[in-house]
Amino acid sequence: MSEPPAGDRSAGDRRSRRRPRGEAATPLADKPFRHTRNPFAPIEPLSAEQLHQIDDASLRILEEIGIDFLDDEALDLWAAAGAEVDRATQHVRIDRALLRELVGRAPGSFVLRARNPARSLTLGGDAINFATVGGAPFYSDLEKGRRPGTLADFRQMVKLAQQCGPIHLVEGLLLEPQDVPVPVRHLEKALAQFTLSDKALTAAAHGRAVAADYVAMAAIVYGEAALAEGPVFASIVNANSPLRFDERMLGGLIGYARLGQATVITPFILAGAMSPVTLAAAIAQQNAEALAGIALTQLVRPGAPVVYGGFTTNIDMQTGSPAFGTPEGALALLCGGQLARHYGVPFRGSGGLNNAKSVDAQASYETQLSLWPAVMAHANLILHSAGWLEAGLVCSLEKFIIDVEGLAVMQRLLDGIVIDEETLALPFIAEVGPGGHHLGTAHTLARYRSEFYMPIVSDRQNYDKWREDGSHDAARRAHTVAGQLLAAYEPPPLDPAVAEALADFVARRKRELVKE
Repeated sequence: MSEPPAGDRSAGDRRSRRRPRGEAATPLADKPFRHTRNPFAPIEPLSAEQLHQIDDASLRILEEIGIDFLDDEALDLWAAAGAEVDRATQHVRIDRALLRELVGRAPGSFVLRARNPARSLTLGGDAINFATVGGAPFYSDLEKGRRPGTLADFRQMVKLAQQCGPIHLVEGLLLEPQDVPVPVRHLEKALAQFTLSDKALTAAAHGRAVAADYVAMAAIVYGEAALAEGPVFASIVNANSPLRFDERMLGGLIGYARLGQATVITPFILAGAMSPVTLAAAIAQQNAEALAGIALTQLVRPGAPVVYGGFTTNIDMQTGSPAFGTPEGALALLCGGQLARHYGVPFRGSGGLNNAKSVDAQASYETQLSLWPAVMAHANLILHSAGWLEAGLVCSLEKFIIDVEGLAVMQRLLDGIVIDEETLALPFIAEVGPGGHHLGTAHTLARYRSEFYMPIVSDRQNYDKWREDGSHDAARRAHTVAGQLLAAYEPPPLDPAVAEALADFVARRKRELVKE
């Protein structure tokens, strides 16, 4: 399945994406699943000269300082390509001409196939895809508060993601089920992803064995031959900043790239701790690390699908903690998108970041200070778009629903305006004339359910009605909506033989891993 190419957005193109008349603009019911594209020009904070300076500084880092690759196969690949490899220190220096040649092999866009073909995604061009929170060790809701995540919580969040139309991709690290032993945890998470959702997904890059298990399970779902046709999942590969890729991440990168699965090369840089304190240095280092990882994927398999990931922000100089939803983080996002376009590869950003400890005003405004820059950076994949709380330590049920409503509003904004004879409605302006109203016209009656975005969480009642209904704040309303969605959940169709084969594979691999 392919998407229309990126490019000019005509009125006819926008009209083809309009909701059918009478279908409400309700954000959470996943009917229909909607692809999102960005019709606006990206914000580019770097001048041509500044872009050149960042590019040159990044290449000097790789040529003169170098970067660690803590994996023998990665070192072999670099040595065979002509890079300067010190095996004793596992350190590599990469000539800029070699680096540019390798990065130039990466595709500018690709399709990430979902179990349901209608939910497959394009990464590249002006496509935007929103993903769930990922990597949270704790879970919270209004009923039981903050506690370690469990497999039941993970499964519940996958079901909720399946129900929410604005969510395009389900993170494999959505929530850490701490009641499942680490060696077999990826198996239970993958089983939940493949059986409880038919959306696109990410897989953990936690070494060669984990990568092999994900690929084996994908082969059960899609068929062995289909895996060769293009990626069926993406995997987040983090640099261990500064200037190092560790063995586990490299095992995942090599394992997935070799089989044509997508990788998202993402340095995680906190300026002032993992890079110099200045934003220019942090962005140059991010760029160097991202380019080195992208280049390695192309050594493994020329043309392997890969995404430039940007996750740079600053530390709080009073506490030493990561700071999210900051102007520095926003600028880094915008610069990252500009750099990815410069190299001709898709871009990953992060959209729901915040340091808030509860679902409050801080959670909302810091989330928007990361979501808006990610969108205007033209990020093709926006992770952590829903559910992130407490600097990523917590997956919050209520925050997830509030974020999904925010994404629905964003998608409505990105839909733009259809301008034609029907929408200009000049006959109805003439019919009502000066001093009248349009509440009862045929034009209004035909569209009043679908023309405007209709919120699920936001409250627009007057004060007395709000008090009468219980004086609920946004978090309480979101909790109620989550319960309704979970009660209405139905698992997407899956061949019983496939489901049985997945369960058998997980049971067998768990026995093998426990013995090891």
